[in-house]
Amino acid sequence: MSILNKQNLAAGFSSKIKVLYPNPAVFDYPEKVLQFGTGVLLRGLVDYFIDKANNAGQFKGRIVVVKSTDRPGADTFTEQDGLFTQCIKGIEEGVAIEETIINASISRTITAATAWNEILACAKSPDMQVIISNTTEVGIQYHANDPIEGACPKSFPAKLVAFLYARWQHFKGAPNTGMVIIPTELIINNGDALREIVFKLVADHQLPDAFTTWLQQENHFCNSLVDRIVPGAPDAETAATLYKDLGYEDKNMLVSEVYRLWAIQGGAKVREVLSFAKTDSGVVIAEDIEIHRELKLRLLNGTHSLMCGMSYLLGFRLVKDAMANSYLSKLIMNLMLSELALAIPYKMDFKVADRFGRAVLDRFKNPFINHKLIDITVQYTTKMRMRNIPLLVNYYKEFGKAPELFAMGFAAYLQFMQAVKEENGKYYGDSNGELYPINCDYAGYFYEAWKDFDLNKVLSDTKLWGEDLSALPGFVAAVQKYI
Repeated sequence: MSILNKQNLAAGFSSKIKVLYPNPAVFDYPEKVLQFGTGVLLRGLVDYFIDKANNAGQFKGRIVVVKSTDRPGADTFTEQDGLFTQCIKGIEEGVAIEETIINASISRTITAATAWNEILACAKSPDMQVIISNTTEVGIQYHANDPIEGACPKSFPAKLVAFLYARWQHFKGAPNTGMVIIPTELIINNGDALREIVFKLVADHQLPDAFTTWLQQENHFCNSLVDRIVPGAPDAETAATLYKDLGYEDKNMLVSEVYRLWAIQGGAKVREVLSFAKTDSGVVIAEDIEIHRELKLRLLNGTHSLMCGMSYLLGFRLVKDAMANSYLSKLIMNLMLSELALAIPYKMDFKVADRFGRAVLDRFKNPFINHKLIDITVQYTTKMRMRNIPLLVNYYKEFGKAPELFAMGFAAYLQFMQAVKEENGKYYGDSNGELYPINCDYAGYFYEAWKDFDLNKVLSDTKLWGEDLSALPGFVAAVQKYI
């Protein structure tokens, strides 16, 4: 069976199902976007919007994808000329939706560690307009003394500074040569956070004042949030069936739900550059996106963080399977709507939060999506701190007591972080005799903490939580009950 690539696509495939092919004109569009990350969320949401606009003749720009690591073996993105299939399945306003799209938005991929000069060459292109990133929550962090000239910088913010500095040098600081920079990492005010680190690095390296002025006047750092459940590749058995139906093999195939939202904070200039927003109502560009961020971060992501450890330790492996259990489904619904929705640190009509939350619960139940619970636990501690601790603190401000179901979910998180095995710096927990990976930067911390577990000590660690959680009346006891 032939693989999906540009040559085979031109020859055509004998597909048994309807497949939306890219407009051939797309392959001649210039590279306008530099994207840091090959993850399924970027491809399934951001690249989806750009591909849709390109096929409509709207944005007319392709994406250069920057990979952080060079894994051994064949590069499937290069083999497939950046093409990938997206299978969209779900319910939208009561109607079953099923679409299969060949996405041609990616022009090429470059590995930062081995081909840094190629990335800097992109900085000299007058067509480049947009920088997008998803380097996980730990990617937008300040690293002092990270060189920006010569070899490839280690951190993403330093890579960004190096790129922008090369662009400024090449165009001599000319007007309208700046970039629209949109981080999609799940941190509060991600654009502002990235901008602050960038200017700190500029000061560290004592770069020219003229460069600082150009950064301030010609570049736009946009806060944004992304919302689409994209579990990634289908399982082997499902993929094999799809290959037969499609008439080709695609190692980069991904599955996603129908729902999609990319909210971007920006004004007229940002709207002008991001012309792909006109093609899909899922792209929202506004001066204030706070309500979108809070609803998504607290009710979808926050619920995910509190349910995933509990559901996994109870023997479930997929979100939809946990939601199919009547007891657990009711528990998750009450957690979301009776505790989290009441504690969102943003003033809004409760009816808005309730309506959004019920739509999220329907998305969790989507029978077409195999969303793995173990994937939600990646960087579990950082997610818990950023998504849920503000909710906990605000709940206490509103009600003065421990939220019961929150305490249960938090206890399950702590239990999930109990490693029973360490091997080559990697940690593993135990779920009914089955080992599972603990992919969290704080796995080592909890490995040591669980040797002689002191809940009060862990909850009072302000470096971990940014708050002394043991000082919240009754919270230690509420969590201890479920431990």
